[in-house]
Amino acid sequence: MAKTSPGEFVRQVRQETAKVVWPSRPEVIRTTILVLIMTSILAVFFLGVDQVLGRAVKFFLGLGA
Repeated sequence: MAKTSPGEFVRQVRQETAKVVWPSRPEVIRTTILVLIMTSILAVFFLGVDQVLGRAVKFFLGLGA
């Protein structure tokens, strides 16, 4: 593989960066809100699963006493 000079590398990076399609502000806000909502829903779900499993373990450990 041929080595690329630092100047050529920077030129290639600029060319590739020019191809990037950046999201608009409303898109960023919309996706941020969606991520926050989904993260909150998943946090509540996993809290519930943790509580159920924790109580099941305590129940089964209490049976042996």
